[in-house]
This record gives sequence, structure tokens and C-alpha cells, in this order.
Amino acid sequence: MTTAHKEPNYIGVFWWLLALTIVEIAVIYLPLARLAIGILLVGLALSKASLVALYFMHLKFERRTLALIALTPLFICVLLVFALLPDLSATPHRSAVTSQVSTTPH
Repeated sequence: MTTAHKEPNYIGVFWWLLALTIVEIAVIYLPLARLAIGILLVGLALSKASLVALYFMHLKFERRTLALIALTPLFICVLLVFALLPDLSATPHRSAVTSQVSTTPH
């Protein structure tokens, strides 16, 4: 049987999501490095996604095993991103290399 739970405050969650969106817009205009802005924006997006998943998808009231199933792909994704970052920043892309084109006729 399912246990009864208190109905979530959807208006309160809406205000939190609105506030986080305003903070995201403000972060873009901060005089920080692009990497720092990117990290802040990803963190804010993850917090907004967790609010949506917890309240609007009702995962807050589910059993812990369902939460574990939902968080495992997120953990693997973060792990893969950090594992691939050194490779992405170390190798130059082919499109970044420009070739010299001769303008003299043959």
C-alpha cells in the first residue's frame, strides 16, 4: 500500500524555479571566466532539474530505490564528462587549422 503524503506546495516550487532562472540570467553578466560561468550555469540547471523531478514528477515521495535508479545515470554522465574533459581540451580540432591557399594562377 502507498503511504499518504502531504501535497507539495507547487506555487512555492514555482517561485524557487523563477528565482533560480533570474539567478541564471544574472550569472551571464558577471565578470567571471567563461568556465566559471559555465560551471555555475550547469549547477543552477541541475538544481532546477532536481526541483522539477522531486516535486512535479513526485520522486520526493517515492521509495529510495527509485531515486537510486534515477540518480545512477546522472552520476555516470558526470563521471564520463570529467573523464573526457582532458581529451577534449588537449587535442586541436581539424576545423581550427587553416591552410594557406595560393592565389597565384597555375
